[in-house]
Formats: sequence, structure tokens, C-alpha cells
Amino acid sequence: MIKIQITKAQREREREREISMASLATQICSDISSIFSKPTHPHPPPLDLLLTELTTISAQNGRVFLYGVGREGLMLKALCMRLAHLGLSTHFVFDMTTPPITTNDLLIASAGPGGFSTVDAICNVARSHGARVLLLTAQPETGSCVKHASVICYVPAQTMADDADEEGAVKSRPVLPMGSLYEGALFVLFEMVVYKLGEVLGESPDAVRSRHTNLE
Repeated sequence: MIKIQITKAQREREREREISMASLATQICSDISSIFSKPTHPHPPPLDLLLTELTTISAQNGRVFLYGVGREGLMLKALCMRLAHLGLSTHFVFDMTTPPITTNDLLIASAGPGGFSTVDAICNVARSHGARVLLLTAQPETGSCVKHASVICYVPAQTMADDADEEGAVKSRPVLPMGSLYEGALFVLFEMVVYKLGEVLGESPDAVRSRHTNLE
């Protein structure tokens, strides 16, 4: 009888943990989803903008270069991989095999808080060589990277540029701290881009899968 009671108690605790985990996951997904219902005017919707730019560069047989720092960079690396699976010539900046950028190419860079010294410099170099620069940012008006952009992709999510008050204190403990909301929004945005771009380019699931590395 005691063993049965212990088992029931364990099951109840496990069920409580599952509910708590599902609730937390729902809150995180809801926070990210809310970003895509926010207006971006006068900037075009980020999905439409990315689709237009990538479709154009594909039609011109140009190459796509991508760069971001920290967790933003990880999101862009994931996009770089999927664009390669879709058949585009894609390169992440600082990879050993990254070729020189030219006038036929597109650089997609991210600076959520508005600017990073490395992102500023890379965008400047890309523009000086005639490449088109698409800048992903949550600070489209004040960021230092904006002056180097050919086009701005506005993602209206919290970053470390606006997660604290003027004294630098964070008033509450958010579920998605610092720039996590922006970074999570990038992941979801890029998955939407990959899905839609696959349709535009006429890439079948089998064709996309065939380009995945077999050296794993």
C-alpha cells in the first residue's frame, strides 16, 4: 500500500513538472510569436523583404554572405546551412573558404542592438566592394550599422539595447533575457524564409535533403 502511494505521489509530481514545462514553453513561443504581429512601417515586413532579396540574388546567380556576433551569429549560421540546402551559394564570414565579396553578391548581417564594431566594419567593406547589404536589426533608426545598409530588415524585438532602464537596472526577471527574444525571433523568421523560399525556387524536399552533408 505504501509503495502504491509513493508511486502515485511520484506520478503527480512528474505531471506537475510536465505542466510547468509546457507552460513555460508556451510562454516563450507566445513571446516570440507576438513579434510578428507588430507593425514595421515604414520598413517592409521582414519575411517579405528577405524573400525578395534572396529570390533576386538567386535569379542573378549571386552569392549570399552572412555574418552576426554571439547568439545572433548562431542563428545566421543556421540560415546559411539551410540556404545551401536550397541550392544557393552561401558563405559565413570568417570561414576559411569564404571568397571575396563582389557587386553581384548579398551580405546579410545582424546587429540587434543597432551596432557592433565588427558588424559595422564588415558591412562597410561589403558596400565598398559594391555588394548589397541587408541589415537585420531591432534599432532601425539609431543603430550605427544602419548607415552601411542597402536595405533594413526591422525585427521589432527586445535586445540588450532596451532591456534595462536608464541606470542599467533590469526591473524584472524576463523569461527571455537580454537579447534572447530577438535571437529567438530570428530563428523563427529564418525558418519561415526557408519554407517560403523553397516554394519560390521550386525546390522539392528530396532536392533539399540531397544537399545535406554526408560527412557526419
